[in-house]
Amino acid sequence: MKRVTGIGGIFFQSADPVRLGAWYRDHLGLDVGEWGGAVFPWGGPGSASGMTIWSVFARDTKKMEPGSATFMVNFRVDDLDALLAALRAEGCDVLDATESSDFGKFGWVIDPDGNKVELWEPPAGQ
Repeated sequence: MKRVTGIGGIFFQSADPVRLGAWYRDHLGLDVGEWGGAVFPWGGPGSASGMTIWSVFARDTKKMEPGSATFMVNFRVDDLDALLAALRAEGCDVLDATESSDFGKFGWVIDPDGNKVELWEPPAGQ
């Protein structure tokens, strides 16, 4: 339930990468290796089918708020509602707002470094 199902390559800095890696492991279920990262193979056994989106937003976008970064990572998830409930129970900073559209369901959490993280449950079959 708490496993994200895929992203492309995302690289960013932290003043305390070990602490931040542990937060992503403990709360989002990433399999963070000793080298500090996680791998999401596409199309293999147990992995999601799909794609990774790359997009540039205008400087004045509100999409990153209330996060403090100029980027946002979007993680695919299997059950958004269950994950958001689990994150709230774990004391994470989960935003109240969610969105549903033809593209799926979206929710957000703020990581310990102040980065807004998007959680996306794709429509069935995607």
